[in-house]
Amino acid sequence: MPVLIDIFMCRTENYGYLVHDLETRKTAAIDAPDAGAIKSALNNRGWTLTDIIITHHHRDHVEGLPVLKADFDVTVTGPRAEAEKILGLDVMVGDNDTVMLGGTTFIVIATPGHTLGQIALYNSADGHVFTADALFSMGCGRMLEGKPGPMWEGLKHLRALPDHTLMYCGHEYSADNARFALSVDPRNAALNIRAAEVNRMRAQGQFTIPVSMGMEKATNPFLRADRPELARAMGLEPDVDPSIVFAALRAAKDTFT
Repeated sequence: MPVLIDIFMCRTENYGYLVHDLETRKTAAIDAPDAGAIKSALNNRGWTLTDIIITHHHRDHVEGLPVLKADFDVTVTGPRAEAEKILGLDVMVGDNDTVMLGGTTFIVIATPGHTLGQIALYNSADGHVFTADALFSMGCGRMLEGKPGPMWEGLKHLRALPDHTLMYCGHEYSADNARFALSVDPRNAALNIRAAEVNRMRAQGQFTIPVSMGMEKATNPFLRADRPELARAMGLEPDVDPSIVFAALRAAKDTFT
């Protein structure tokens, strides 16, 4: 039986997600950026929080955790590699482990780079992936703790997901990401169409998430670091190791205004 996903804003630019298993009525929050926003979303839906799944240790993804754990009878699952940095974990997981929400299975995908232990959560049955700050629409997270090689490998694992998979990321950064993507890949027709769509949606106050992985594969420069046109855009030879292109793209985005 499929799940329902409720999307709402937390803090300023964080996305909040509730995942509700229809068969068992279990409900998980993906990350805990803001306890108040999550409680409001639960009340609006009439759902009861049973689980919290944390993707990485950054404050804007865990700040609501103490209040939610005190107020609900929840199981908190998170990355084993960051257990010392996340207070309140009940279950620790790593790459290729499974997380169950009632009858719904999530496969853990290691996505190091933004933080060393960050994880993504893939529900193959329903075609959803929660990427937190590893992958955004037309962008990726800043490489705050990791190295280009492992981060690129993690993104390739996400890129290998089926095109129909819907990606749910941690922040609404699509418009800014589109501007950078166009600066390095201006002749990409799919990117130009997606950028225009994002600008229209944001002007109307709409969310740009979820987005299909097929669209991301066509438009996101950080998933296209093995394409010769992206190497050339970075002033590199087309046959250079893609992780070097990825590193150059990330460094360029870090200083892009």
